[in-house]
Amino acid sequence: MEQFAITVEDVREAQDSFKAGMTQHEGKEFQEAIESFKKTSSIHAPEGHLEELQKKLRAGKFKLQQESIAYMGCAAVHLSHLVQQLDEDQKEQVPVDSQLTEVFKGW
Repeated sequence: MEQFAITVEDVREAQDSFKAGMTQHEGKEFQEAIESFKKTSSIHAPEGHLEELQKKLRAGKFKLQQESIAYMGCAAVHLSHLVQQLDEDQKEQVPVDSQLTEVFKGW
């Protein structure tokens, strides 16, 4: 897997799309939420990563809400991984949402 240098802008973009997805999911806009979570998960993601998840979800015949939750989990893990790749100075430049920070500590 090729490693990319993660930038503050990458994390900001990922965090913004993740927050949008959360808001959309809470508003029962599941298709829109899925697209936002996919956007988060696609930032410097391994090739084929999202396609593999899509295949598994299609094979399971899940409801749209369940698919949204699956993509949410994928996006949350990916965002956490991006944040962890920043150095301490960069982390200070990104106002990581306090709720997200608490969730990430448990992972």
